Amino acid sequence: MTIDWIGFGYASMVAFGGILGYHRKGSIVSLIAGLSFGLFAGYGAYCVSRDLRDIKVSLYTAFLLTIIMGMRFKRSKKVMPAGIVAGLSLLMILRLVLLQL
Repeated sequence: MTIDWIGFGYASMVAFGGILGYHRKGSIVSLIAGLSFGLFAGYGAYCVSRDLRDIKVSLYTAFLLTIIMGMRFKRSKKVMPAGIVAGLSLLMILRLVLLQL
């Protein structure tokens, strides 16, 4: 059993981003969304750690974050945090697809 360190790192960065958004701006929505998506991404990394072919949860989570944060980046033109999360999520999708080849 190999551990998906990249997936767990991605999940912790998403969760930490939600906590940071709450701490800096007082945004409860950022806290809830960050922790929820971080939890789903962490569970997805756990599933990938158990079976390299089981990427559904990780893929759906990264896809949703790419769409949501990509739209926020397009609207606000702010790289931090929307652009960074959208880019990392897109890289995560690419990584998960390459795992299947």
